[in-house]
Amino acid sequence: MKNILSLVIGLPVLLTFTAANQKPGHSPLTDLANLTNMTYSLLSLGDSYTIGESVLLAGSFPYQAVQVLRKAGYDFSAPEIIAKTGWTTDELQATINQHKFLPAYDFVTLLIGVNNQYRGRSVENYKPEFESLLKQAIQFAGNKAYRVIVLSIPDWSVTPFAEDRDRKKIAQEIDEYNSAGKSIAEKNKVYFVDITTGTRETATDTSLVAPDGLHPSAKEYSRWAEKIAAIIKAQL
Repeated sequence: MKNILSLVIGLPVLLTFTAANQKPGHSPLTDLANLTNMTYSLLSLGDSYTIGESVLLAGSFPYQAVQVLRKAGYDFSAPEIIAKTGWTTDELQATINQHKFLPAYDFVTLLIGVNNQYRGRSVENYKPEFESLLKQAIQFAGNKAYRVIVLSIPDWSVTPFAEDRDRKKIAQEIDEYNSAGKSIAEKNKVYFVDITTGTRETATDTSLVAPDGLHPSAKEYSRWAEKIAAIIKAQL
């Protein structure tokens, strides 16, 4: 069976200059404008939910979040995505260990764990690996924990793909994983966004699932993107 589920605060610093050290035609307002006219970066770490399996790249939540922010007047570069369908926490870690990152990113998202659950790994095994990834995500955000956003793991038990599986057991395990993830996120003082509740609406709204019958549709990803953009806009 195929593998499943492949904010720099524009510091409003007012610079004070004396007439003696100003260049001809130069104004402090120009410096202020330059400081606020910044290009922000977003790093997204995860698995298939992050790359947007079964939808166009532009439909993935990192890209949709950036588009929402751009429309709101914020200059964001294209998101950098480190994710692959089927990745577990240790597989994401292995790639991070080999990847060359920027010195720092303005915001970082992390969504990982569904494949741990799918492969039958215990929550106890997930906890230390997830926390290690989260601590690295904080480092990638310039050690600004408030610039890191953890998304809960979606509940795939309600998708057509899980029709012949124990939906109740899957949902229960997803809840256990998310309880652990939320606790670790709160401990490390990062944002934790619940998207699981919304994904369960797939049971009665097929427009929220992609054509593959398993992954979220661009419509569902847009709901995640709005939540992420709202957190980021509050910090800019």
